Amino acid sequence: MMPIIFLLPLFLISCCIGYLVVWRVRSATPMPLIAMTSALGSVIIVGALVATAETSGAVAKYLGLASIVLASANLFGGFTLAGRLLASDPEKTRE
Repeated sequence: MMPIIFLLPLFLISCCIGYLVVWRVRSATPMPLIAMTSALGSVIIVGALVATAETSGAVAKYLGLASIVLASANLFGGFTLAGRLLASDPEKTRE
């Protein structure tokens, strides 16, 4: 386990990068943002699976299960929203 002094700068850098990515996407094109959050959701699920497998406490296992369920719901919702946006594409209806 790495000390928190090494993990804190990594967390802060990832927060800054995430902030820049989210706010630089134009509001007229939500599809890249939806794809990015779906990709991040899949990484969160893998991380939660690994973290839950390595814990021994019951509370940590339940929190890991909750994070897996919530990230899965987020991932499913992102794909559902992307499908609806693609289905309502105005260029597709002109054909």
